Amino acid sequence: MIRFLSIFLFFLFAILVIADSAYEEHLLLEPLPQGSLLASFNFKSNASLQSFEQQHFRYIPRSLGQILQHAKTKELHLRFSSGRWDAETWGTRPWKGAKEGGTGVELWAWIEAEAEEAAFAHWITLNHALSGLFCASLNFVDSTRTTRPLKTFEPTGDHSNPSISNLHLLHGTLPREVVCTENLTPFLKLLPCKGKAGISSLLNGHKLFDASWQTMSIDNRPTESVCINVPNEHKIDTSEGSIERKDPSKNQRCYTLSTSEPFELGLPQQENQAVTPRPLPSIYASRSFTGHGSERGGVQTLLTNPSSTTAISFVYFETLPWFMKPYLHTLKAQTTTSPSPLQNELITSIYYRPALDRQRGTHLELQFTVPPASTVRLTYDFEKAILRYTEYPPDANRGFDVAPAVIRLLPADTNTPVGPSSEVEYVRTTSLLLSLPTPDFSMPYNVIILTSTVMALAFGSIYNLLVRRFVGADEVDGFDLGKLKARVRARLRVLMGRKDDREKKMQ
Repeated sequence: MIRFLSIFLFFLFAILVIADSAYEEHLLLEPLPQGSLLASFNFKSNASLQSFEQQHFRYIPRSLGQILQHAKTKELHLRFSSGRWDAETWGTRPWKGAKEGGTGVELWAWIEAEAEEAAFAHWITLNHALSGLFCASLNFVDSTRTTRPLKTFEPTGDHSNPSISNLHLLHGTLPREVVCTENLTPFLKLLPCKGKAGISSLLNGHKLFDASWQTMSIDNRPTESVCINVPNEHKIDTSEGSIERKDPSKNQRCYTLSTSEPFELGLPQQENQAVTPRPLPSIYASRSFTGHGSERGGVQTLLTNPSSTTAISFVYFETLPWFMKPYLHTLKAQTTTSPSPLQNELITSIYYRPALDRQRGTHLELQFTVPPASTVRLTYDFEKAILRYTEYPPDANRGFDVAPAVIRLLPADTNTPVGPSSEVEYVRTTSLLLSLPTPDFSMPYNVIILTSTVMALAFGSIYNLLVRRFVGADEVDGFDLGKLKARVRARLRVLMGRKDDREKKMQ
């Protein structure tokens, strides 16, 4: 029985200088070890630059196109992710990790502006607009969650030389964001058929979010088919009208679909149980907290090079919240091999931008070189800040989410140009949960209740004294003191008589 454990969505909007409008859909099914299946839904829309600037939207959705124009965004990358990709079991990541993001929501964009202040203003406008479009909390990406990476990301589109100097890269994350069906519905509305036809009609929110790992990717930069990765000797049942194309070098088959007949694909029980081997990932990465207590802590990252012959170079990028203050002098990198190389041989360059309280987070970028068949342990200590009671979330005892680290692998050949045409491999660690000193939030409520009770009693007494008028009994018209005394005596006689009757009955 095959289980859908990994689902990958990808939507690409390409703005071409000279091209006709076009729309493509592509579904790739790839068996994974332990009976899992990777389903990759790919949608691609092309439009000419002239039609995009004139707002002649055909396949590119108007709602997104106008947001990009208003925010001066030349290139956009938006990711919604949940779950964890098991690299040790499933192998290398789909699309080499270039079409996935960290846990939660991740966004980076190149914005055209004359100065950094203007670019940040457009960035805030872009976040607020995308927040409403995708039903997400992107409006919370403020200056404390925004960084400007230097080496981690490169433009994937072709930008003109005059405009490239005015492009500003901004990056933001929301690791706490929960991805659910309310984010999938706006995603489907971007498609020409709104999820009513084509491979998008297979997207069921109940099945999609039952997967162990899923990510939705939207990229914007300047033949419908279905493919499956299986060995060529395997038998596949398809409906009539489809044309099969085999790629022996990749163990891949693609089918051109008929426009008039429904397409059905079946993978029957195979006599040959050979499994298509998946390439091993270029690097294994894991990150965790160390230490104990509510005042200080540490971060440990393990970076493993599985290759026994080739060293790997990569850029390690971390963005930390302002209340997590690292000590840069405690940064250490050591290998498990003996003898261990010097730290300056492992870390070739460092870029560090410290945090400012309630203004911006910490930006740390390191360029690493890991020897073959080695594991590098990167550690540093940090101090936990004390927040105001208004800065804690409703579930304060749960902790605060720290965004995953982003690893960008560099080509082994330093002469290889890195640009839009080159394939760049990305790896992201899992997010972390940071526990901060949390006050007892029940005490303020107890104080408020007690104070309100005392104020109510005091105010009521003082108000009665100020408002009521006290006069003597003889000053009231129609008041007879003798009649009042007689009524009281008569009431007392009745009560005493009842008491005597009870005593007689008891005797």
